[in-house]
Amino acid sequence: MEPSGLIEVDMFPEDVNSLDDPEVINFKRVLLEVAEENDCFLITFEINRGTVTFSFDSDELTTEIMTILQHDDKS
Repeated sequence: MEPSGLIEVDMFPEDVNSLDDPEVINFKRVLLEVAEENDCFLITFEINRGTVTFSFDSDELTTEIMTILQHDDKS
């Protein structure tokens, strides 16, 4: 499966750097639920100094998330 594009979001403080962190686990769970609801898969999920990088195998879902994130940046 090919990711349709990587999404990077500064989600947590820089000291959060582990996939085992409870907040990271909860966020990944949300992304897995979103993927299931949209009949696709979470392909990539990484964290580096509080920044989460993830991707789905759905162009439509990736576009929808990017639109939401861009809208939030303008608020």
